[in-house]
Amino acid sequence: MLAYAHSYWMLLVGAGVVGLGSAVFHPESSRVARPASGGRHGLAQALFRVGGNFGSAVGPLLAAFIVLPRGQGSVAWFSLAALLGIGILWQVGNWYSRHRAANRTRKAPAPAVTLPRKTVITAIAVLALLVFSKYVYMSSLSSFYTFYMIERFAVSVQDAQILLFVFSGAVAIGTVAGGPIVDWFGTKFVIWLSISGALPFTLALPYADFTRTVVLTFIIGVILASAFSAIVVFAQELVPGRVGMIAGLFFGFAFGIGGIGAAVLGIVADRTSIEFVYQICSYLPLLGLLTIFLPDIGKGRRSKPKAV
Repeated sequence: MLAYAHSYWMLLVGAGVVGLGSAVFHPESSRVARPASGGRHGLAQALFRVGGNFGSAVGPLLAAFIVLPRGQGSVAWFSLAALLGIGILWQVGNWYSRHRAANRTRKAPAPAVTLPRKTVITAIAVLALLVFSKYVYMSSLSSFYTFYMIERFAVSVQDAQILLFVFSGAVAIGTVAGGPIVDWFGTKFVIWLSISGALPFTLALPYADFTRTVVLTFIIGVILASAFSAIVVFAQELVPGRVGMIAGLFFGFAFGIGGIGAAVLGIVADRTSIEFVYQICSYLPLLGLLTIFLPDIGKGRRSKPKAV
């Protein structure tokens, strides 16, 4: 539909169908990744996430070198990647069925964390606000970075797509690096580092020259990308036994708030300027200070006592 749509409503329907597939895929896939992790839940979520990050990173390059010169119809070629994905996921589904059958009689381990209901609800609300800050800011870059570079530094459309690839590549790097860091230092530490640590760089971005803008967006992408895996693992530890529900909640909220944020920021950009959008978004990582209200769990392997 996206390849052959010749009206706005058909584009919306095509995008909606893609979004529906994504909504079905992510929570269940996140749930499958957890038993496959061998206890390294942060690494498993990071590897799962980096597939999407890699696709997002390659997307602007494909748009620059395939879609732009060959036209809208070339989008249909990418259906081949979807067919390959179907074949791979069929095998993953078979493995998961065998895994569940083999562990059906095994007694479930006792929850590692038991917290009062009020504490859990407060922590989930804080995590949701952190997801809000991360995804609205990331949306400002993924949706408007090319326009920002074209408007402010007069780069070409193709060069702007390449710069977006650099940012998306940084997100992929940060996602992969974040997994082992989550497992070693713990989820709460990574949440602190990822959300609040990006603040100095986001504040500097709207006032940077061309070279510094590219460098700053790369750093911001690396730092912010590690947060989501940590947030999902932290929430799954808060609500043990509800891995799929938590994954669905946070993936759905993240993608939804990112889309809504992009629409709102687009309205703001039309009424003011894209530069103003980045000025107001630069303060979003301040919400990372809310991490102080999270319970002291998820400390990682580094804090565990060594066996004698």
